[in-house]
Amino acid sequence: MTRKERWQTLLDLLVERGELEVEPAAEALGVSAATIRRDLDQLAEQQLLVRTRGGAVLHGVSYELPLRYRTSRRAAEKGRISETVAALIVPGEVIGLTGGTTTTEVARALAARPDLATGSPALTVVTNALNIAGELVIRPQFKIVLTGGVARPQSYELTGPLAMEVLGQLSVDTAVVGVDAFDPADGAATRHEDEAAMNRLLCERARRVVIAADSSKLGVRAFARIVATDAVDILVTDTGLAPPVAEEFEAAGVEVIRV
Repeated sequence: MTRKERWQTLLDLLVERGELEVEPAAEALGVSAATIRRDLDQLAEQQLLVRTRGGAVLHGVSYELPLRYRTSRRAAEKGRISETVAALIVPGEVIGLTGGTTTTEVARALAARPDLATGSPALTVVTNALNIAGELVIRPQFKIVLTGGVARPQSYELTGPLAMEVLGQLSVDTAVVGVDAFDPADGAATRHEDEAAMNRLLCERARRVVIAADSSKLGVRAFARIVATDAVDILVTDTGLAPPVAEEFEAAGVEVIRV
């Protein structure tokens, strides 16, 4: 197990349990207690956790891992989802991409499509995610429109009045939205109200709304609502979605694609 993999596992365990002790963590990862202590010290230096005498606790009440530490979660599922979402996009479209690990993979899948290798432009991409804009801007066939706003270091997303002002003046063909939760009754949601407001406006400015989310985020709720379920046209997820939940989405008018 590499250091990056250890750190990811430790952070996952910390989110799950709320606290970690050195000895049980060392046993769970199959490494020495000294290695775990060093790992926890280094993660504490990055303010990803708070060190205690015998281990670590979460950094604050509301905890969210920065995007760079969430990329390996359910990677296989996100890969299939992103390729399927990318295949839904028509050359020449104006698409909107929110921030997040799955939407970042969608951007990469779009960049890899041979039929989008040329064009004037091949796609116009509207995004409030700094990392997505940074990855796509080097491709001259893509026109990149980045909103202004205040950057959130956890998600690399720009939010706030300036971002809303810019986005409110644009129209997009397809909005690809990442979520923290999507429930048939409660709709799509995220943990932060500022991100929810941006995502909601993007959906309002789009002709078609596609939610890209792995099955762990479905049938659950989160703090800040983005849109109601009937505002979503397509849900692309993995085969882990339970059939009864899929049926509830379909009954609400959402096309469900499981890959």
